[in-house]
Amino acid sequence: MNTENALAAVAAQIKKAQRAAIFCHSRPDGDSLGSGLGLQLAMLAAGKDVCFVCEDVPPEKFFFLPQMKGVSTELPEGDFDLFIAVDCADVSRMGKFGYNFSKFRGETVNIDHHISNTAYAKNNLVSVCSATCEVMPAVIEAAGLEISPESANALMLGLVTDSGSFTHSDVTQHTFEVAARLRSLGADVTKINYEMFSRQRKERALLFSKVLSTMRFALEDKLAFITVTDEAIKETGAVRNMTEGFVDYLLTIDGVEVAVALMEMKKGQYKASLRSKGADVNAVASGFGGGGHVLASGCMLFGEYEEVIERLTYAVYQQL
Repeated sequence: MNTENALAAVAAQIKKAQRAAIFCHSRPDGDSLGSGLGLQLAMLAAGKDVCFVCEDVPPEKFFFLPQMKGVSTELPEGDFDLFIAVDCADVSRMGKFGYNFSKFRGETVNIDHHISNTAYAKNNLVSVCSATCEVMPAVIEAAGLEISPESANALMLGLVTDSGSFTHSDVTQHTFEVAARLRSLGADVTKINYEMFSRQRKERALLFSKVLSTMRFALEDKLAFITVTDEAIKETGAVRNMTEGFVDYLLTIDGVEVAVALMEMKKGQYKASLRSKGADVNAVASGFGGGGHVLASGCMLFGEYEEVIERLTYAVYQQL
């Protein structure tokens, strides 16, 4: 199904639904939360009964949008017409809610922008672009819904964060056209940029200083690693979701082509966030059961720390 037909099919399901649940991925980021909240607000304004659920509580930094506090970690009881997944490349990204989505007998919708998306819903709209929030305004308007200033702010949040404030290589003319449209509908891009990129808590700054001390290089300095340990998080009073953006710092170093941030989830388990200036890190992540985008992907690895480093180094070497 081409994108135009997929958009029409998804919009039709949203338009006719009266009670729906929206799901985003665990450890949510700005795009996942922004796309889900933007859609939820538009559907609520049309008189629909819509909940927005996530396995994890949204990071505190997103609470400058007051509606973000309404994201639930539990699925309400009762019957639903429609389940909608946003920014989830596969059903497992929803965490505990992946089971609910997979077993749901009603209509399901998958709206995403990841190249690795597995088209797991009955209705799939996957457009490879800068953010799911670049896709969502067209979905909302095709469903005959209105984008309020509050909805526009949520969508702009996702667009700004996933595009790196419009600096990533997947930013196109269309990205700016969507941003301009959202701005005209009331999105406050100045405040969003300030909240996301110009302020941070002391605990995050202290954690970053410790993480930088773990920096190491491989492959003639083309590959750089940093590691976030449980010990560093506890010592600084930080929380895991404060690490977003750490990996991007490594790409500012001359000569570094691929950056990897490893987060210790528990003994022998590491979450890897990969970023690249050109090499296909989606191929790297896919080899470990993960995925994402060509220049930004993630995966989970198991084993001793040095073994994990060695396996990742070899996988990156194959893409350079």
